[in-house]
Amino acid sequence: MSSLIENISVLWDRLLALFSSYNIITDTLDIALVAFIIFSAIKMLKETRGIQIVKGLLLVGALYLIINLLNMQASTYLFKTILGDFIIVLVILFSPEIRHALETMGRSRLGFLNYFGAQQGDALYERKKKALLEICKACMSMSDKKIGALIVFERDTMLGDVVKTGTSVDAKVTRELIGSLFFPNSPLHDGGVVIRDGRVCAAGCILPLTDNNNISSDLGTRHRASLGITEKSDAVVVVVSEETGAISIACEGNLERGVSDGVLIDRLMSYLLPDNSKKEKQNPITVVINKIKERSKNE
Repeated sequence: MSSLIENISVLWDRLLALFSSYNIITDTLDIALVAFIIFSAIKMLKETRGIQIVKGLLLVGALYLIINLLNMQASTYLFKTILGDFIIVLVILFSPEIRHALETMGRSRLGFLNYFGAQQGDALYERKKKALLEICKACMSMSDKKIGALIVFERDTMLGDVVKTGTSVDAKVTRELIGSLFFPNSPLHDGGVVIRDGRVCAAGCILPLTDNNNISSDLGTRHRASLGITEKSDAVVVVVSEETGAISIACEGNLERGVSDGVLIDRLMSYLLPDNSKKEKQNPITVVINKIKERSKNE
């Protein structure tokens, strides 16, 4: 008992010494920065499995504090040995979350950072718009025939690791090409197709499945893969169900199911093409898109 009182007294003296040297400006900013980092980390972890690891670490910390206050030497030595390299332990435990945070920070819209990203310009814009129109036509056709499809649109986050798992294509996007890639029993129909800068980059790609255990049990592998890649990048994914023919769109870890033709075009345009009035002139492509939207609304 006397040892416990002594430990509490030492802790109190340290707290008094800490506040006696408190600098109102520097230390306040320091505390605010640490609080912001902790808040951001909790916000990032709360929707992942990492939050369960945090809860476990808090319990271990509370147990270590109790052991230390009670001066349990054997248990204290055991904890110090196990948690001696605590920073390395944290990096190993939270490596997926750390990678995701760094990727998020890397998605900067600053011009000098975008220099390393995709091409820019009117030609690229028009190519992407034509590709979206062709893909929408292909999705409508595959939906009617109940042919499964998984189409990934790369944005700021490069998907080189996903592209490497498939077969390089590097071809112009056409309705016929998309349909042939997902035609049943074709060599590449089971994987995902990656669209990069308005061109078919690769096909038959393997995508990571979602870590979310709370999604509907009736979702198949294609839908789980669409959620998985959007949780780990800023990609946009279009999924056509092989069972029902329904079209879904995945973005930022969220899945919008059963979208109509007009909604599909609206979503892809808003997700993948910037709002620029100069680029939205009434050219033939825009006229066709508007006709498809009107047809969908009338139906």
